[in-house]
Amino acid sequence: MINCVIIDDEPLAREGIASYVQEIDFLNLVETGENPMALIQLLDEHPIDLIFLDIQMPKMNGIDFLKIVQKPPMVIITTAFPTYALESFQLNVMDYLLKPITFERFVKAASKARDYHQLLLKSVSQDSPKIEKETDYFFIKCGNKYEKIYFNDILYIQGMQNYVVIYTSKGKYMTLLYLKNLEQNLDSHSFIRVHKSYIVAIDKIDAIEGNEISLQSHHIPISRIYREQVLKQVVQNKLWIK
Repeated sequence: MINCVIIDDEPLAREGIASYVQEIDFLNLVETGENPMALIQLLDEHPIDLIFLDIQMPKMNGIDFLKIVQKPPMVIITTAFPTYALESFQLNVMDYLLKPITFERFVKAASKARDYHQLLLKSVSQDSPKIEKETDYFFIKCGNKYEKIYFNDILYIQGMQNYVVIYTSKGKYMTLLYLKNLEQNLDSHSFIRVHKSYIVAIDKIDAIEGNEISLQSHHIPISRIYREQVLKQVVQNKLWIK
């Protein structure tokens, strides 16, 4: 799935693009908004892969936003003005859609973003350390020491920029590794992403209350984007109702 947001100051334009997104099975709409400034905080809080971005908006236009944001995700411009196309492509946008946007043209742009996204994931996967799934353990490097980690001992994993901290029943271990890379090597039936910075072991969850998971003496936040999937995978099939 590609997590996407729509930024456009026209409500009807946002609704139209959102309706197209709902028709495409590999797109997941996270948020819509009318102000690109809201994107700055959103990009810090959620794993966003793609932005559908209008250009002429109050306070800040889309081009200015692309010039100031560091390492933006994929961007598809949605605008009524063709004059910004050259400048947009110089800023490495994926595609440039002129309003009114047909569904056929939208699918073509979204498919281009999907293909590029898959290419990025493949590249990251090739660069990341591979964990042998046939075994019940793996090794990580902590300083000058190689630590053996058993999958069954893991309580949760916290991402901290270029590092991860693995909390186990025996202690915690920090290693130089991206959380996304580690997640790709974990069994999705045993571990679940609950927040942009946290992955938890499903069988170690004691309770879910509000936007928080209780796990032994630990309390892990659940972000809004993951809450529905967490409840579905962790609770739904195990819930006893009289």
